[in-house]
Amino acid sequence: MGSFSIWHWLVVLVIVLLVFGTKKLRNIGEDLGGAVKGFKQGMKDGSDAAAPDSAEAAQIAKQTIDVAAREKEKS
Repeated sequence: MGSFSIWHWLVVLVIVLLVFGTKKLRNIGEDLGGAVKGFKQGMKDGSDAAAPDSAEAAQIAKQTIDVAAREKEKS
């Protein structure tokens, strides 16, 4: 079974070009590149966001508890 030679890959490339055409392949490449770029940017933005300090975390937790209690009181 072995690996494919360069001739096998060239035949596959020619068949793909004939089936899809160069314009469609270029569009797919641009879309894929944009998606990867957006993913990297999102990962960078997510790691740059600072974690809330303890006072902010306590305030968020307090608001969550208040909302849950208010919903319980209405029922």
